[in-house]
Amino acid sequence: MNFSSVSSLIASALCVAAASAFIQLPPASIKNVVTRTPQLYATTPVELVAEPEGGVELKKVSETSLPGSRMKNMGAVEGSEEGVHSFWLSAVADGQKIKELRMQTEKEASKKANFPGFRKGQIPPYAQPRMTMFAIQEAVIKTCEQSLEAYGLESLTGSEGEVTVNEDMQKVCKGYKLGDDIPFTATYKGKFDKAVQSSASSAGGDSPDDVVVDVEVEAVAE
Repeated sequence: MNFSSVSSLIASALCVAAASAFIQLPPASIKNVVTRTPQLYATTPVELVAEPEGGVELKKVSETSLPGSRMKNMGAVEGSEEGVHSFWLSAVADGQKIKELRMQTEKEASKKANFPGFRKGQIPPYAQPRMTMFAIQEAVIKTCEQSLEAYGLESLTGSEGEVTVNEDMQKVCKGYKLGDDIPFTATYKGKFDKAVQSSASSAGGDSPDDVVVDVEVEAVAE
């Protein structure tokens, strides 16, 4: 998956393989690890993959953008051009947006639907989960796109700009109730948007290179 918006809802909605191409699912050998989950999302059908250790927590350049999200700079990427870093994101795909995308997908798909045994324009039951999967994936994509603006980052082009979602979206889809929010975590490579970061610093925020960690030291009485 990369940050390019999906150009066609119709074709992808009726093809699970095409829809799945937008998100790299974790290998079968990787098991989801139980991690601390906010009480608000305690009923999510799939546990979030554990947060990676280390990294530097980033501040949002806009406090109103992507509420409830977190972003960590995991460090410079070896072998990449200067300024490329690896980022870890924890965010929530909005349930209302997923519902809207699901309705839009079905509406567009029904215009060209012509399945044997079903009247023209009717979507058969076996195709319904595919459209739900597509709506979820599209909502996740849009959320990742919003994270760039929220944290003052730039995406990369080509394969360098791919985003890996750590949770198994197929499992999420199986237990999903339309309208529910979906928390997820993802990793991707990117750069700091110098113009945005400079503007944030001028407004009184910290630049990525100016993050200071306060360490409280207990005084020892002599």
